[in-house]
Amino acid sequence: MEAGRSPNVEIITNADVQEVSGIAGNFRVKVRRQPRYVDETKCTACGVCAQYCPVTLPDPHNQNLSQRKAIDILYTQAVPSAYAVNPDYCLFLNKQECKQCTRACQAGAIDFNQRSEVSTYQVGSIILATGFKQVNPAKLKTYRYQDSPNVVTGLEFERISSASGPYVGKILRPSDLQKPKKIAFIQCAGSRDKISGKSYCSSVCCKYAVKDAIVALEHEPDLDITIFFMDMRMYGKGLETFYERARESGVRFVRSRISEIKRDVQTEDLIVKYVTEDGSLKQDRFNLIALPMGLEAAEGNFYLAKATGIDLNTYGFCRTALFSPLSTSKEGIYVAGGFRGPMALPDSVMQASGTAACAAELLTAVRRTCIAEKAFPEERPVDQEGLRIGVFVCHCGKNIGGVVDVGEVKKYAATLPDVVFSKDNLYSCSQDTQALIKETIDKEKLNRVVVAACTPRTHEPLFQETIREAGLNRCLLEMVNIRDQCSWVHAHEKEAATEKAKDLIRMAVAKARLIKPLSEPVIDVIPKGLIIGGGLAGMTAALSLAGQGFECYLVEKTAKLGGNLHNIHYTLEGEDPQRYLQQLVAKVKGHELIHLFTEAEIESVSGFVGNFETVLTIRQNHNETHMSHGDTKDNEINPPSPPFTKGGHPLSPPLEKGDTGGFSGEKKEKLRHGIIILATGATPYRPDEYLYGKSSKVFLQHELEADLATCRFVPAPGDSIVMIQCVGSRDETHPYCSSICCSMAIKNALKIKEINPAANVCVLYRDMRTYGFHEDYYRLAREQGVIFIRYEKDSKPEVNEIDGKLRVTVKDLVLRKRVRIDATYLALSTAIVSQKNETLEEALPVPRSADGFLLESHVQLKPVDSYVDGIYICGMAQFPKPIDESIAQAKAVASRAAILLAKGYVKAEPIVASCDPDVCIGCAICESFCPYTAIRMTKVGKLKKAEVIAAACKGCGVCASYCPARAISMGRFTHGQISAQIAAFGADGS
Repeated sequence: MEAGRSPNVEIITNADVQEVSGIAGNFRVKVRRQPRYVDETKCTACGVCAQYCPVTLPDPHNQNLSQRKAIDILYTQAVPSAYAVNPDYCLFLNKQECKQCTRACQAGAIDFNQRSEVSTYQVGSIILATGFKQVNPAKLKTYRYQDSPNVVTGLEFERISSASGPYVGKILRPSDLQKPKKIAFIQCAGSRDKISGKSYCSSVCCKYAVKDAIVALEHEPDLDITIFFMDMRMYGKGLETFYERARESGVRFVRSRISEIKRDVQTEDLIVKYVTEDGSLKQDRFNLIALPMGLEAAEGNFYLAKATGIDLNTYGFCRTALFSPLSTSKEGIYVAGGFRGPMALPDSVMQASGTAACAAELLTAVRRTCIAEKAFPEERPVDQEGLRIGVFVCHCGKNIGGVVDVGEVKKYAATLPDVVFSKDNLYSCSQDTQALIKETIDKEKLNRVVVAACTPRTHEPLFQETIREAGLNRCLLEMVNIRDQCSWVHAHEKEAATEKAKDLIRMAVAKARLIKPLSEPVIDVIPKGLIIGGGLAGMTAALSLAGQGFECYLVEKTAKLGGNLHNIHYTLEGEDPQRYLQQLVAKVKGHELIHLFTEAEIESVSGFVGNFETVLTIRQNHNETHMSHGDTKDNEINPPSPPFTKGGHPLSPPLEKGDTGGFSGEKKEKLRHGIIILATGATPYRPDEYLYGKSSKVFLQHELEADLATCRFVPAPGDSIVMIQCVGSRDETHPYCSSICCSMAIKNALKIKEINPAANVCVLYRDMRTYGFHEDYYRLAREQGVIFIRYEKDSKPEVNEIDGKLRVTVKDLVLRKRVRIDATYLALSTAIVSQKNETLEEALPVPRSADGFLLESHVQLKPVDSYVDGIYICGMAQFPKPIDESIAQAKAVASRAAILLAKGYVKAEPIVASCDPDVCIGCAICESFCPYTAIRMTKVGKLKKAEVIAAACKGCGVCASYCPARAISMGRFTHGQISAQIAAFGADGS
């Protein structure tokens, strides 16, 4: 929807790239656009044409489980909101018959004279984000997809369980539309299979199988669900907890690759034969089987690669390098999302932002050219108008309408005081409904709007912009969340959900009668950035910001840049990380827009988005550079620096790169900047088990890597190296999976085999989580003789040192007996834990997740934004991740931060608090309780009064709740408005 509204985004649908010529910064792109036979500028998406169309065909949006017409729209919220004719099924295009749609369309939008057109676009850079597709299940004969209607793909099951799907959210099996009692999910269908050519792991299948199982149980709590799997690859933030939640919900997990499925032609049930881990042959009967299919490259990738001149990898995805994960083989052309390989939604969103940064770096010289500012009409003054409230109630397909009687709610809303218009919409967020709302505001002269739909957390800005386009102030909108608070939580209580929706709308209307237009304070942004953390992510973010033309400060607490990258000496892909590190450090130190501070700590941070002020404490030593080690003399403080300014902001005296000016002791530095990027990293957990720290033969994986790389350890023939996975991870201490440990173990195992194939390597694991293309290295390790033995969480390996030798004992689940391994060395793959700094924690009010890592604003929609405006997070500070993902995320934060810096100003949300100085008693309680330090006490005459810093305020209301004099009120949530809602709740709703 945002892309469709932007004046700087031209959406070209039904099109493909024919040819790309030119060089980075000056490409010419030929695009062929196929006709849709509907004029987008005339189509109102009313749907009358589809009603009259006599041709039905399977609906691809519902995975062919329902029907659609030969002229239709893919789904209601599609952008552009215009119908299209399917040329393969249209009677007129194929037989010169019919044209019922032409006669039915009152807008005259049907145009069968349209022909394909080739247009040429001149652009500076190209971003390829063409996605992937699922493996064709019909090619996998083992799973009986073609034979049985009750074997469905994961996407088909998603549509089955969706409230807007073919069965309106009821879990039914396709053969007889009856509720299944037993459902099986079978993992790795079309994935991790060398014979089919898809030997890689599709990364997301385990996640969405667990998600679908939980969703199904929410719909039908009595379902019996089993997931058959090889390894549950629930890596990533919060996903291990999600996995455990599924177990606790009753989902049964069986470790097995299915050998055979038989169809019972009488009942249409499926009989599954499988071998358990202990070798037992079993079978079970299921009413429905879901195949979360593997993902593969789209057919058009070859033609796109040929047109653009880029390289593809072995599997048909875009080839990228480890240290430039968003760049293709052709300069100026970047890649994001599924065209790069199978990945989850948050990764796609991050990479999309990252490629935007890459393009912005390339096109910095022409910033602000060829763009248009979105213009809004002048706000209509409504203060002197009588109240005219319009209520729009959303069906959200069946998501709301399947539970709440939306028609009845709409009729009820029309009876409320000052409501002059009430309407229900299939999808209120769709482009056509947005246009309808604007038209209605103008036609009915509405001056207050109530929308009953989904959560305002994601949808409120959309509706606010819509009413602003209609000439109303953004704050004349009130949203009611009848999805989360009614249909979702009362799915089995339809009448009660409907009555609750009425109550909520009655309360919203009562509040709407009192809402007023509010202004949005505009605050200038200091066009500089602060990056905290000089590791891989921090340096990448700093270089990206500087590459886009923004001055920035890079603060590193140690004496040298690099962070965890210093611990990486080789990679699975064959890259040289230490050489890359040297190049990266040289670029940072040599860039004129990057001010580097090493051996520096954050003492305090004040201010708000666009206007932060940070005080650094810098440890210094006489004639030592910032990048060197050295003892700091305690209690020796630098003399004050002479005044110096640059760009109007106070800075320290000009120094050469890395020069401390010969001072010793500590120095204070005050920086002013518009944004903050947190790249504070993480660190390996140091366990107190398995003799670590007690035996010289027990290493952590990165310590083993360093010894292998520097030849301090050269494996000899007959040496036995044992690796234990999930040490201090996926347990009560650290319940998450650290994502990178399995790949580290594989990397070191292969390196040992490379140095000496006669050395023995044994990996003790719970699940091997070598997701994506790293699966190939897991297979290679097995082929080279690395032994893998799985153990259970409740039966961990035991390690003893007997006569100077290590003895590892573990229960082999395949052999069903304990195995003793005499080990020369033991390597532990431990959890990655967050870096914590109490001073920084106090200075920056950025919350952390239950795992201890910095918490993003929204895991999918805003994966690099923190909860505090103007503060962004990346790298291992957000969660453990490999090199390429850290780089992509660092580029993403640079993109998000640059939007703010380039804009030059920020509008504060009108929801902020305000203080009446005539009522304020100056007690300062509000200042002490404000979690965002958005209130300060100022002197007014001889008295102290509370002053709200609008840009820093998040509108949480803590200050208002504690104010003893009730001097503080919240924009859009005044005492009067809340009291009116409470009174309306207690009123008779009949």
